[in-house]
Amino acid sequence: MELTSLLDRCRQGDDLAWEAFVRQFERRVYSIASGYASSPDEARDLTQDIFVRLFETRGRWAEGEAFVPWMIRVARNLCLDQLRRKKARPPAEDIQADEMWDLTSPDADPEAALEATGRRRVVWRALRSLGHLSREVIQLKEIQGLSLEEVAAILRVPIGTVKSRSNRAMLELAEQILAERGES
Repeated sequence: MELTSLLDRCRQGDDLAWEAFVRQFERRVYSIASGYASSPDEARDLTQDIFVRLFETRGRWAEGEAFVPWMIRVARNLCLDQLRRKKARPPAEDIQADEMWDLTSPDADPEAALEATGRRRVVWRALRSLGHLSREVIQLKEIQGLSLEEVAAILRVPIGTVKSRSNRAMLELAEQILAERGES
């Protein structure tokens, strides 16, 4: 279904269109949330909160091609709000790892899944070690696939800053990944 038509049907309260909307954007929104969350569970909770907010504000959605950058901005802002709240109220206690001993993996090849997970962790740790602006530029431009102009608008910085920060951030990320893997 075309995006404009899908958005119009969601605005009108069509439940099937909303389901199609969530399916179309759930991975993208989860990807954004996981860049700010400290765990997969927290990223899933943030993703759900983002979709609740989108549902509640569906009458005020941006139109056409402006929708995706607008949605990403909403998701980013909600994630930042959650981080601020989390810093204000740290959790009372952590869940113990030994309480989750019976969880099984749905993956067919556990070794390949473990290796892929290890690579992702290295990249995410390296990404988190970057400065705030560098991390957001990489996440928005490289992971979310936004244009330089859209990234500049979301971050409210000049496009030249996005260009230079993007190049510098990719170099920093590569250096961090090599350092994480012990190849520096």
